[in-house]
Amino acid sequence: MRERVPDDVVEDILGQLPVKSLTRFRCVSKSCDSIITDPTFITKHLKLNLNQSESLISTNTHSGYLLYTTKVKNSSPSSKHLCTVVCNNDSTLTQISSIRMFKKLLATDKDTTSVIGLAYNSQNNDFKILRLVSFSVGQEAEAQIYSLSTDSWRKVVISMESLRGYEPNFGTIVQIHPPCIFLNGALHTVAFTIRHRFILSFDVNDESFREIMLPPNHLDGVPVNFAQLAVFKGSLAVFVFVHGRRGILCHIWVMEEYGVAESWTRKYMVPMNWVWEGYFFGCTDNGELLIKNATGPVSIDPESPNQNILAIEDADWMGFTANSMESLILLDGGK
Repeated sequence: MRERVPDDVVEDILGQLPVKSLTRFRCVSKSCDSIITDPTFITKHLKLNLNQSESLISTNTHSGYLLYTTKVKNSSPSSKHLCTVVCNNDSTLTQISSIRMFKKLLATDKDTTSVIGLAYNSQNNDFKILRLVSFSVGQEAEAQIYSLSTDSWRKVVISMESLRGYEPNFGTIVQIHPPCIFLNGALHTVAFTIRHRFILSFDVNDESFREIMLPPNHLDGVPVNFAQLAVFKGSLAVFVFVHGRRGILCHIWVMEEYGVAESWTRKYMVPMNWVWEGYFFGCTDNGELLIKNATGPVSIDPESPNQNILAIEDADWMGFTANSMESLILLDGGK
């Protein structure tokens, strides 16, 4: 008679496995499925992966994840196929699969243009979505926050008085500019008042809004095509795409010390072919720019600057994230 392996030992073994393997092992037995889908195990597995990710960051073999959609053949125009690939450090791509589950959220204001950011709240072990909209002058600025743990939306007021650029009658936020990026436990996006332009940050733990100054005079005296916020090698950065004689020149401004306005430094001026707003997707962990130009999706090394054509065809939308990781979180009741 074979001796049964204790559940705690099985749990420790399963906790070391990647998400893809765990989704397969759910079919091995009812006890394995029960362990893998248990909320306590899911949380433990996530925290273990977070710790391992931090300890292996210097030896990581990839530099982020690229998501893109393609049209489904012989189907309606609205039907899309979502793909996820790993951006390897040798500039190749590796397609990966997920747990194939999703969470459908209902927007609270369907007719309003908004900027959306997703973040993990480490203190409460919760995922949050921040939704920001553009407002009219004199209207109170509000944000909408979704919490996965409660599966609900709620509204919070953005206290403009706490921001440096606040002026009565002139300080209301009237425009929010995408994207909304996650860094240092906060989501960041560019916001405009009538007289002021700044980075609006949202701390996902204490849910406070703060202002971060943009680089001084970074748009002055140059024929700007567009500017966009991104993360560059672990630092907050602004990418200014300027019209040049033979294409585009990208000025890369980096905040070398987070939150310190005086630390903004222009690091690079990268020549490239024409790129339009909406076709710059961010940077890989090793600093390569991801854009889509006339030749298709490419990565550009700002120090070379060498251009590498990415093996992606017929993508009608692309997005990039450098700080994501696999998780079982939606197995806990996700639909």
